[in-house]
Amino acid sequence: MSGITLVSSNACFEGFQKVYSHDSEELKCKMNFAIYLPPQAETSENLPILYWLSGLTCNEQNFITKAGAQRYAAEHGIVIVCPDTSPRNVNIPGEDESYDFGSGAGFYVDATQEPWKTNYRMFSYVTNELVNLIAKEFGNTVDTTRQSIIGHSMGGHGALICALKKPGLYKSVSAFAPICNPIECPWGVKAFTGYLGPKESGKWEEWDAVELVKSYNGPPLTLLIQQGKADNFFKEKQLLPGNLLKSCQENSLPCILKMNEDYDHSYYFIASYIGEHIEFHSKILKASN
Repeated sequence: MSGITLVSSNACFEGFQKVYSHDSEELKCKMNFAIYLPPQAETSENLPILYWLSGLTCNEQNFITKAGAQRYAAEHGIVIVCPDTSPRNVNIPGEDESYDFGSGAGFYVDATQEPWKTNYRMFSYVTNELVNLIAKEFGNTVDTTRQSIIGHSMGGHGALICALKKPGLYKSVSAFAPICNPIECPWGVKAFTGYLGPKESGKWEEWDAVELVKSYNGPPLTLLIQQGKADNFFKEKQLLPGNLLKSCQENSLPCILKMNEDYDHSYYFIASYIGEHIEFHSKILKASN
């Protein structure tokens, strides 16, 4: 595994918001990730980690510039890591043709179909390579036994499947307006067909949170879902949080679904409630110390 290269560093709430690049073995390309090191990183060791997964069209910049999360990370002494959402510039025909497939739209799955399967391995990148990279490069600061995951939209889907497919890797999981049931929504059907093959292949259910809840057999886990009622994608049935809540209830997995009047799919929504989510994760992470 190659080392990391500093791309930028900015003082923020007495800590530092940094961006690094590295050559990814899983994705076979150069990748960026952002990491916020709170002020406690200067004097403390073994700080907990919160991974943020962004949504369609985003990269590592959207969350760190729009969500205002650094304030709360500094307050609670949490490191936040935010990777890009897909491989970049890997020269696959059609990779830049649409906003919801290809570049910026990795859907956090490990593709099995040509020509995507060599590079589009975001699940293994997030849950394995990036975790190991953070441990290697920031091992004197972070505690990789105390990490949680959170995301938005496509990244909310990513956070949910990472927590459900890797029991015990993350102490807690939450999501803003996640794509909860991709095998039943247009975004998911398009992405899964391209990355995983036809539905008849039987591979889709392995990457769908509603289906994964049915077979979850790991440490206690509570799902926290935040959804705006004015979200057009919620109205268009791209997100389907009710399906996830029903699956959790039927399979005795705790799920908190918070519906918020007037809020849409934007970062205004995320910025309004990110403090509550970081507090949710902080309590669980600190209790596991």
